[in-house]
Amino acid sequence: MGVKQIYRPPLDWWERLFLPEALRGLGITLTHMLKTWFVPGHKLTYEYPEERRPLAPRFRGRHRLRRRPDGSPVCVSCYCCQTVCPPQCIDIVAEESPDPTVEKRPKDFRINMLRCIYCGMCVEACPCDAIYMTHDFEFADQTREQLMFHIEDLLDPVDQER
Repeated sequence: MGVKQIYRPPLDWWERLFLPEALRGLGITLTHMLKTWFVPGHKLTYEYPEERRPLAPRFRGRHRLRRRPDGSPVCVSCYCCQTVCPPQCIDIVAEESPDPTVEKRPKDFRINMLRCIYCGMCVEACPCDAIYMTHDFEFADQTREQLMFHIEDLLDPVDQER
């Protein structure tokens, strides 16, 4: 295997100053700035807290657990979502249900949002459609423990209609 020599012409004194390239870069920046100021509809940024970026319909954000009409979770603790989760961020503790039609229910359902990769495999694996993902993506907290969502944090609000 040989070494291939590549001919590169030497730079002349004007190119060694790098002035033309610096001016060309400044020209590109100035062009973008002027388009943003004077061309309507060319704004590339969003004023975030006031102006929200449009989300795709298939956007995957925060997890939620559905409720039955009596307020209990639809989840039957089958462990399918826990088994299929690639980062293993879901932890379910099951207990017997007082309802004779339901065999088990989750005593605790935890999702570690720091480990979650928002792949949506837990939603696809759930046989009873108990878990779904919302468009909510703003859940910053002060400590790591606050981003460990328990069943109380994951259940749909009582007054929310689907």
